Amino acid sequence: MTHYLDFEKPLAEIEGKAEELRNMARSNEEMHVEDEAAALDRKAQDLLKDLYKKLTPWRKCQVARHPDRPHCKDYIEALFTEYTPLAGDRGFADDHAVMGGLARFNDIPVMVIGHEKGHDTQTRIERNFGMARPEGYRKAIRLMDMADRFGLPVITLVDTPGAYPGKGAEERGQSEAIARSTEKCLQIGVPLISIIIGEGGSGGAVAFATANKLAMLEHSVYSVISPEGCASILWKDAEKMREAAEALRLTAQDLHKLGVADNVIPEPLGGAHRDRAATIDAVGKTIASMIDDMSGMKPKALVKARRDKFLALGDKGLAA
Repeated sequence: MTHYLDFEKPLAEIEGKAEELRNMARSNEEMHVEDEAAALDRKAQDLLKDLYKKLTPWRKCQVARHPDRPHCKDYIEALFTEYTPLAGDRGFADDHAVMGGLARFNDIPVMVIGHEKGHDTQTRIERNFGMARPEGYRKAIRLMDMADRFGLPVITLVDTPGAYPGKGAEERGQSEAIARSTEKCLQIGVPLISIIIGEGGSGGAVAFATANKLAMLEHSVYSVISPEGCASILWKDAEKMREAAEALRLTAQDLHKLGVADNVIPEPLGGAHRDRAATIDAVGKTIASMIDDMSGMKPKALVKARRDKFLALGDKGLAA
């Protein structure tokens, strides 16, 4: 069943009518509705183009959060072979919001790490909706250390509303774990590639995305705080999230102009969820290109390039 966003309601009506006609024809062979259904399909396609021609930042947030977008698990299953999951932080527990392990990408041994939101009620609860606890970040640190020791490129897939803000997480040192993970990203002497596949929320995303190369899917977002959180703080009104989304400059296009994102990966018309296979394939090609760009670089050069990149952030403006 297709999940439609608020601004897609007119599209839902048209596509629903086309499907209803086809269902009637399936139950009655004497009915010939294909011409009418095809006309509705064309109308729906034109409307889809209009809706996605110039999405507002808030609508991009909605698309980035779409429950049917490919998630970390989908990318790992499609793009990597010989994936061997590694669990636990060797200190407290295993955090199911963070997936990670050894794998091969185009037959190159790599370490892949990412946030996993889950795809239904049960798995979303199990994965804590992609909100990592301290043990998730400490697991990521452990895996990055291992990758550094064996000279394996690290690929991170970021999709989180932010780090989990619960009492237990704070008691176990959430902010320290995020800071240590960010520090580890800056220290490892192997290529570090990060892809924002949906939401890149706050320090919970930065802890995985302090990379040599950062790419964002066309309708993904990356920001210091969610628009709702920003609106609650600035205007004491979460309903002003549209204004907050505009002000935060959180879209892939704005962040590419600012030099935060190195690449913007095009999505199929209507978002990644409308053609998951094409989206995953585009992400795979981007990762391959980025690995190729850094092949042969020495550990010290990789660390320096990463450090220089982040020290230079802020040099570019949106007006440039």
